[in-house]
Amino acid sequence: MKIAVLYGGVSGEREVSLSTGKGVIAALENKGHEVLGIDFNPSKLDELLQLDVDLVFIALHGRYGEDGKIQGLLDMLEIPYVGSGVLASALAMDKAKSKQIFSKEGIHTAVSQAYSIQQFNDIEEITQKIRQEFTVPFVVKPNQEGSTLGLTIIKDDAQIDEAVKLAAASDSVILVEDFISGREVTVPVIGKQGEEEALPVIEIIPKSEYYDYESKYKPGGSEHIVPAKIDDELTRQLQEHSVKAHQLLGCKTYSRVDFIIDGNNKPVILEVNTLPGMTPTSLFPDSAKVLGWSYDDLIDRFVSLSATEKKQVM
Repeated sequence: MKIAVLYGGVSGEREVSLSTGKGVIAALENKGHEVLGIDFNPSKLDELLQLDVDLVFIALHGRYGEDGKIQGLLDMLEIPYVGSGVLASALAMDKAKSKQIFSKEGIHTAVSQAYSIQQFNDIEEITQKIRQEFTVPFVVKPNQEGSTLGLTIIKDDAQIDEAVKLAAASDSVILVEDFISGREVTVPVIGKQGEEEALPVIEIIPKSEYYDYESKYKPGGSEHIVPAKIDDELTRQLQEHSVKAHQLLGCKTYSRVDFIIDGNNKPVILEVNTLPGMTPTSLFPDSAKVLGWSYDDLIDRFVSLSATEKKQVM
């Protein structure tokens, strides 16, 4: 197939996307596809408007890639692509909205509250409201941002003002939620809509205090244990909740669902990543290796699933 890979972008996760794009391009070429790499920039849409390919592989992360915007453009151009569509992408990126959906459907979430900056006169008014409604420890973060960018774990009241300013620099809506202490795990999901399966659960052991940006992407920043050393019942629950969360948002082809296992050994969902990191050493490929899938096989499997769905629609 002739496949365009969109990578790079302009979000705070650009460097990660460059790595994902490089890996995806190499894998597709190894599988015999004709590949066109595009370092995407919203100011240079002509590259997409004139695109003549069989399929687009979106290797972008964060804004303009993971939030449904590029998916909407490709839909209008009638160019098929790998991964979730506009609505699922937008819902997954909007942490407050997705948490509401999960909670109503019986998937446990941390207590949280979204604050729209436009509804307040200034930052001080927001921080006063947060102080009234939350007690330390809690988390302040942008409602729509990835890779823990703009996130602060509040352990002291004096941190709140700067944390709100940091989150507000990335988004017009701030999400505050109870801090859940526990083991961090993630579950990849793959498959045709309605036939998805969860891959082996991965436990993430960050070398720093929590799984922040450096822990995710700095070499040696974290340890991945696959499969996670948890009992069969908890494994089953995590995998079932992952597939359910994927389906509730209407995700397609693949996603990765993040959880905290709290002190009572109960999973608390954090978020669904519709375009998780996909470098050869990322979490999703690490889980796939346990099943005997190479990185190249995994990327080609995404393409095959997308091509099959395209034929069914036509």
